[in-house]
Amino acid sequence: MVESDLPAPDRGQVLVEVRAAGLNPADYKGVAGGHGEVELPVRPGFEVAGVIAAIGPDTAIASGGGGVGDRVIAFRTQGGYASALLVAAEDVFAAPGRLDDAAAANLLLAGTTAADLLHAGRVQAGETVLLHGASGAVGVSVLQQARELGVRVIGTASPGRFDEVRRFGGEPVEYGEGLADRVRALAPGGVDAAFDCAGTDEAIDVSLELVQDRSRILTIVDFSRPERDGIQARGGDNSRAYRAEARARVIALADDGRLEVPVSRTYPLEQAAEALRFLADGHPGGKVALLP
Repeated sequence: MVESDLPAPDRGQVLVEVRAAGLNPADYKGVAGGHGEVELPVRPGFEVAGVIAAIGPDTAIASGGGGVGDRVIAFRTQGGYASALLVAAEDVFAAPGRLDDAAAANLLLAGTTAADLLHAGRVQAGETVLLHGASGAVGVSVLQQARELGVRVIGTASPGRFDEVRRFGGEPVEYGEGLADRVRALAPGGVDAAFDCAGTDEAIDVSLELVQDRSRILTIVDFSRPERDGIQARGGDNSRAYRAEARARVIALADDGRLEVPVSRTYPLEQAAEALRFLADGHPGGKVALLP
């Protein structure tokens, strides 16, 4: 933990008193240096929930207005593992009233990723999607947003997570040997698109077997397969603009009670390292948040 003074917000900036910071796999991957050399210190944290502590002159937040004490969420940020954070006003939105701080802090990264998958996969009402990793954070958001679109989703999960998949509108199927045949039995008319949120070879191989149009197979995890197999990888520069645009729609869904964010565990800010270890172990059963 490091103590530092933050300047007063300038025009176009908001000082947020952080009530909860969302944790995502990208946080520990960034710390671990999985995507190249890391320059230390690393300040993790792409999304937070809190209240406005100060706002710059002639400045409005992205959702309009904004005053001291207003409850807000911010994404995409840098350094959200903090008790206060200076954020560009264009990345700050009124928090959805139906979500508590821990859930609100975990809404947008997973939610906009899910929205991007549905958009880039060109999914239409009445179609069938195979979703690998359906009970994970992005998977749960895909299930709920697909339900809003009238899209059928068959989601892979372990049997212990089947009820979670059903709760959010999906049809569960167990991953592992024989997956393609189990999906065919559930969808004899075929599968229109497939989303890999699991990062296994099985997820890509089965998708290639079942989906005719390879451009409608998307992964957010395995970036080694797209060039070789002609599928799409979503993340980074190729999806940043759409995810930014989708933020307001995702917040509106949550505000209307049509998009939930399951939270499995919270930690005090001082235990950020322990929280990341818990998340990195896999299968946390819901989102994880730090509470300053």
